[in-house]
Amino acid sequence: MKIAEPLQIAIEEFSKLPSIGKKTAQRLAIHILKKDKDEVDSFVNAIKDLKTKLRFCSRCFNLSVGELCEICESDKRDHTLLCVVEEASDVIAIEKTHEFNGGYHVLGGVLSPLSGIGPDDLKIKELIKRFENEEFKELILALNPDTEGETTILYLSKLLKPLGVKISRIARGLPVGGDLEFADEATIGRAVLGRIEI
Repeated sequence: MKIAEPLQIAIEEFSKLPSIGKKTAQRLAIHILKKDKDEVDSFVNAIKDLKTKLRFCSRCFNLSVGELCEICESDKRDHTLLCVVEEASDVIAIEKTHEFNGGYHVLGGVLSPLSGIGPDDLKIKELIKRFENEEFKELILALNPDTEGETTILYLSKLLKPLGVKISRIARGLPVGGDLEFADEATIGRAVLGRIEI
C-alpha cells in the first residue's frame, strides 16, 4: 500500500530525529494527524521558537534566551567553580541534581579523530580565553567515560594544567541501586579505584 505523500514526508522528517526509527516516526506522524488544529499549531510554534528564540550563551555556550544564560547572570552561583561538559543537555542533567552551584562551559562535542572532530571544532579556545577574564579555583571535567570523552579529558588536562587551577573529574562507578553481580568489570574496577573514606 502506498502511503499518502504528506504522511510519508512527515515520517521521513520524524525519522531524522535521534533515536527515532521508521515505526516510531510513523506513530508520531499519525498521532499528530489525530490532534486538533490548535494543538498542532502549538506544537509547530514550539519547534519554531526553538530556532528563533533560543541561542547560545556568549560566555559558556549553554542554551539561553539572552546574551548570557541564567546561570552566568546569577550572582548566587560560585563562578570560581567551572564544570566543563559536552553538550547543553549535560548542563540540564547536572542542574536537575541540585548538587552543583558553579558555572559551566559547553564544549559542543568531544574530540573524535575518527569523525574528523579536532580541538578547533570545539569551544576549547573560548574555554582558555575565559581564564584571561575570570578566576577559577577548580575546573571539573564532566565528560562521558567513553573513548572520545577520555581523550578530551586527557587533552584538556594537559592543556590547562599550566594555568595553575585544580582540575578534577566527576566520579565513575556503580549507579545508585546498581547490582555488583550485573555490572561489567570496567565499571566495578573504576568504583574500587574511586572509593571514598566513610
